[in-house]
Amino acid sequence: MMKKRMLGKTGLEVTELCFGALPFGPLQKDLPVEEAALVLCKALEGGVNFIDTAKTYQTYAPIRLALKQTKKRPVIASKSPTATYEGMQKAIDQALNELDLEELDIFHLHAARAGVDVFTERRGALECLIDNKQRGRIRAVGISTHSVQVTKLAATMDEIDVVFPLINRVGLGILEGTKAEMEQAIARCATHGKGVYLMKVLAGGSLVGDFSAAVDYARSLAGSASIAIGMVTTAEVEYNLAYFGGRKPAALPSLAAMEKRFSVVPGLCAGCLECVEVCPNHAIVAREGKGFIQQEKCLTCGYCVGECPQFAIRLS
Repeated sequence: MMKKRMLGKTGLEVTELCFGALPFGPLQKDLPVEEAALVLCKALEGGVNFIDTAKTYQTYAPIRLALKQTKKRPVIASKSPTATYEGMQKAIDQALNELDLEELDIFHLHAARAGVDVFTERRGALECLIDNKQRGRIRAVGISTHSVQVTKLAATMDEIDVVFPLINRVGLGILEGTKAEMEQAIARCATHGKGVYLMKVLAGGSLVGDFSAAVDYARSLAGSASIAIGMVTTAEVEYNLAYFGGRKPAALPSLAAMEKRFSVVPGLCAGCLECVEVCPNHAIVAREGKGFIQQEKCLTCGYCVGECPQFAIRLS
């Protein structure tokens, strides 16, 4: 039986394993809607009751289909990077409409690489989230971040109910601080009653070869209720269900969601360098006037794919 924990003071009880919806969408594996829904159905039927998605991920269609097919209503978190009240309202309306829901459980400011100014620079978006919470259209307001300083500040903000920070046992991708400092920031959030769940515990796939150590490290962190892991095959779902259910399988399946690398095709790159600006871990640099991905820094999030106007960034 998979463990469940309360997500801070939100009143939401979530499974320790959260289904990360980014990898099966068009930014990464780009599975057909029906195939992606089948993978998610496997997780929901296996006991997972928590899904993390985002406007940017473009995965509302398979989630909606899986909800319809399983007749289950898991906890759903979404997010948007917009800074304005109007933009956030549009993002919330889109999510509710495309998921065919009357209420969303969690909606985040999607702020992977932003610093603490995010709460002032996106004040309009934050006020929109607060208003929609008061109107009963979302249950909890959150922040999705890679920054230690943002995580620390969010702990003391009354407006924030849920924090979704990046952490892994090697510290890859953490901004504005160290791994130890992020651990402390996560504990601080929990002390202040915030719901916390974790992203990138496998460091974009670079730790998949030592899955147990990576996941067990994340599970050991004080203050975390759940861990988001992306899955794109039913075999991956079965493995994770067994692992989080206490039945540790002997063999690790080919984790397709994590066995990926992005690269820029030089002949297609126009040199606009929009990918450099959007990369949350500063893994993309300009080299001879074109984008170049430093693999040792890449979190394989795929955000750059959606920004490239030339479709020059490919999954390999």
